[in-house]
Amino acid sequence: MAGRGRALDNVFVECLWRTVKYDDVYLQPDEDGGHLQEGLQRNFGFYNHARPHQRLNSRVPAVVHFGAN
Repeated sequence: MAGRGRALDNVFVECLWRTVKYDDVYLQPDEDGGHLQEGLQRNFGFYNHARPHQRLNSRVPAVVHFGAN
């Protein structure tokens, strides 16, 4: 994702991190790196396996990626 002409890649990454920050990091400030890592793992699990995405017609990314119903 690095290099010239990769602005479109950056849009998706920035959108993901904005969601993570506003849904988890800012709401639950962690005391240390261990708690932060646990929170990010929990958040990414929810984001990929439970949270419906508008851009995916209210489906979760894991369902779209793996082709499950």
